Amino acid sequence: MSNTYKSAGVDKEEGYKTVDKIKTAVAETHNKNVLKNLGSFGAFYELGKYNNPVLVSGTDGVGTKLKIALDTKKYDSIGIDCFAMCANDILCHGAKPLFFLDYIACGKLDADVAAEIVLGMVNACKDNECALVGGETAEMPGMYQPGDYDVAGFCVGIVEKEDIIDGSKIKVGDQIIALPSSGFHSNGFSLVRKIFPDFNEEFEGKPIHETLLVPTKLYYQDVFKIIKDVEVAGIAHITGGGIIENIPRIIPENLSAQIEISKIKIPSIMLECEKRGNIERMEMFGTFNMGVGMVVVVDPSNVSSVLNLIPDAYEIGTITENSEKIVLIK
Repeated sequence: MSNTYKSAGVDKEEGYKTVDKIKTAVAETHNKNVLKNLGSFGAFYELGKYNNPVLVSGTDGVGTKLKIALDTKKYDSIGIDCFAMCANDILCHGAKPLFFLDYIACGKLDADVAAEIVLGMVNACKDNECALVGGETAEMPGMYQPGDYDVAGFCVGIVEKEDIIDGSKIKVGDQIIALPSSGFHSNGFSLVRKIFPDFNEEFEGKPIHETLLVPTKLYYQDVFKIIKDVEVAGIAHITGGGIIENIPRIIPENLSAQIEISKIKIPSIMLECEKRGNIERMEMFGTFNMGVGMVVVVDPSNVSSVLNLIPDAYEIGTITENSEKIVLIK
């Protein structure tokens, strides 16, 4: 009997099935800038009219949150997570997401699972007015066990050079406003899974995996609503490392973000995680977003405008002079 690719564990037909299940939905994310029929080895995107455009890119994955999805066979939110972790990063510089590509690796491809993951990406792309222009599905028996998947993505956005937001305009007296998270987003799940090993246990009237798998919030609509009307000095996406590690990334030298942690609205699932795991509060703030998915820094005169534009946003701190880039005030 001769050897074939299928006998080695790779089923090309399953890959074709995946494409059939997603191609119509993916095409719905395309706009006039996506050029078709120019070649099958790369995606073509026409920028259009800009004066001095700067491309901003970001790449990320879902991390071990994926383990919960795989164990509970709930895949619909994972694609959203993958897109959001990439797109939310480039939003911090005022960049509009243009296009997105994904990478899915697995031990044995299941077309239904892969399609469900990609369709989550499609929905997220639509929310961000972003085109899903390509991807790769790699079936790698021997590297991954059957049923295992890994998911990563890559997003490219654009901003006029004069409109780049990088924190350099942050000054003493500016106010720090929190945009709430939807939960843990996609960070800290190695610890989360240790604290909550039974994904089917009940929490607040439903299986806890439903709370843990709530997808990462997409901030495109909120951020662009703000920067359209308000001059923003800095934006930070609160990912791994929490506010302790992420806010300092946008703070200029000799300035400090003074954060009043008593003002932060911590989700009940994070309080449960803290209590059950006997985790110190500062460890929580250095690991999870603690309910703050993104912060924007604006002049005090613009605070009311931001709060009117984003009803669930709220103030959590002030910029002061200090050699420490962040100080948490209890």
